Amino acid sequence: LARNELRQSKSVLSSRLKQQQHTMASPIKVCIVGSGNWGSVIGKIVGENVAKSERFDRTVSMWVFEEMVSGRKLTEIINTDHENVKYLPGYKLPANVLAVPDLLDAARDADILVFVVPHQFIRRTCDELKGHIKSSTIGVSLIKGVDVGLDGLKLISDIIREMLGIEVSVLMGANLASEVAAEKFCESTIGSANIAHGKVLKELLQTQNFRIRVVAEADTVEICGALKNVVAVGAGFCDGLGCGDNTKAAVIRLGLMEMVAFARLHCKGPVLCSTFLESCGVADLITTCYGGRNRKIAEAFTVTGKTIEQLE
Repeated sequence: LARNELRQSKSVLSSRLKQQQHTMASPIKVCIVGSGNWGSVIGKIVGENVAKSERFDRTVSMWVFEEMVSGRKLTEIINTDHENVKYLPGYKLPANVLAVPDLLDAARDADILVFVVPHQFIRRTCDELKGHIKSSTIGVSLIKGVDVGLDGLKLISDIIREMLGIEVSVLMGANLASEVAAEKFCESTIGSANIAHGKVLKELLQTQNFRIRVVAEADTVEICGALKNVVAVGAGFCDGLGCGDNTKAAVIRLGLMEMVAFARLHCKGPVLCSTFLESCGVADLITTCYGGRNRKIAEAFTVTGKTIEQLE
C-alpha cells in the first residue's frame, strides 16, 4: 500500500513539474525574413495569429530592406502607418509586426525563421545570418524556385539547411498573394520531414481562410513550387498563340506528368503521387497556368515581340 501511494505521489509530482515547465517555457519568437508582396501578406497572417496565441511571442520581427518611399523610410511607414505602401498597398499590417532594417537585429533570438526573399538573394541572406542564430532555430521556406549552379540544381531549403545548420520545412500552394491578403479562401501545403515542426508551423500560419495540410515529402512539395512555373510558361505561349483551351489543357496535363517524373529523379526521399494532389501540386499548377506572372509574361512575349528582360 505504501509503495502504491509513493508511486501515485511521484506521478502527481511529475505531472505538476511538466505543467510548470510548459507554463514557464518562453513563447516562440518568430522572424519573417523578407517583406515584399508575399512576405508582407505572411506578416499580416502571422501577426494576427500570434496576437491570439499563448504559444508564440506577441511581437513579430520582419526584416525590411530599407528604401525611401515619398521621402520617408519604408520601415518608418510600416511601423507608424502599419502598411507596406510599396509592396502591399491597401492592406493594414497588425501593430505587433515590427519592421526592422537590420537583418541580424530582426533575427536575434528567433525560434522560427520564415524565409520569403527572392531566391537569388538567399545565399547572401544566409551568409549574413550564419553564426548569429540559435542551433535550435527552425526555418520554413516560402521561396518558389531552385538554385542553378556548377553542381546542378539545388533546392532553396537545402541551401538554407547547409549554410545555417538548421532544420528547414517548406510551404507551397495555390496562393496568389493578392487573394490571400484579401482573405479569399485558399489552401496551402507544408512539407516537413519533422511532422512535429510541421504542426507548429501550421498553428503559426493557418487561418480560417488559409487552410494548410502537412505532409512529410518536403522535397516533392518544394520542387512542385519551382516546376509549375515552367509549365505556366508553356500555358502562356498557348494563350499568346491562340491555341485554344484544349491545347492548353493538354500542356498542363503533360506538364504535370513531367513534374512527377522530374521529382522522382531529383528528390532524395520518396515521391508519392498523392503529394501532387495537394495544393502544392495540381492546385498551384492550375492557378499559375491561368493567373500567374509567368503565364502573363509568356503570353506577352508571343504577342508583343518584346524580350523577357523587357517584360520583367
